Amino acid sequence: MDASMSYSKEDGYIGKVAFEFKDHKLPYEITLHSKNGKEWSYGLFFLNESGSEDEILEVEDVLEESDEWYDFLVNAAKNTLQK
Repeated sequence: MDASMSYSKEDGYIGKVAFEFKDHKLPYEITLHSKNGKEWSYGLFFLNESGSEDEILEVEDVLEESDEWYDFLVNAAKNTLQK
């Protein structure tokens, strides 16, 4: 749906990706952070309003189990970074 990333020496890389997941009713946003651009931490949230705890836990499980899917989201944000 949407992606962005910024970089500063003080904060490192900070990115956001808004996305939809399978048949879930509400969209999500993942926020990403890395000091070096290699090791990433994240937070997962509903984009506009709170939704089903079961649904967000399902997305969380996929993020934890699928490096490919997680990397896809990281790369979506990284691709927006201005050089």
